[in-house]
Amino acid sequence: MNACGKKLLLALFLALALCACKQPKAGPQEAEPKQAEPQQLAANVTETADVISNDAIEQAFKARKSDVQVSGKGVVIKLLKADNKGSRHQKFLVRINAQQVLLFAHNVDLAPEVPLQPGDEITFYGEYVYNPKGGIIHWTHHAPRNDHAAGWILLNGKKYQ
Repeated sequence: MNACGKKLLLALFLALALCACKQPKAGPQEAEPKQAEPQQLAANVTETADVISNDAIEQAFKARKSDVQVSGKGVVIKLLKADNKGSRHQKFLVRINAQQVLLFAHNVDLAPEVPLQPGDEITFYGEYVYNPKGGIIHWTHHAPRNDHAAGWILLNGKKYQ
């Protein structure tokens, strides 16, 4: 990867880190309509992983929307060097369709590292952040302060949260 590409990747990751640090506002008057609870999705995913759709991710990408809770599935295409600055993140790329690849930033200070290999199929629940390269998925872990929807990654029937 050339220097420009490395700088762009670093800038995207820093933007992701800033989004992850953003404190959500509390209060029922500010609550948005909820999607299915992560626990409900997790129960359904282990039984019906084939039913999980990437539609919400594809729509968010087309609309250039961020901070969208999504579920999806895809194939790991590349493992990236871990980010060990601040909260440690496992990073990898997942192809969800012929045109779209997602960068995952999985916080391993809050969830176990996922033992991934290129070619692994995963199912996931997390927060989508738009970028022109396809997007970023983060919040694939539990929410220790219960201030955010808990996310997860499912690999070979095991949930990493």
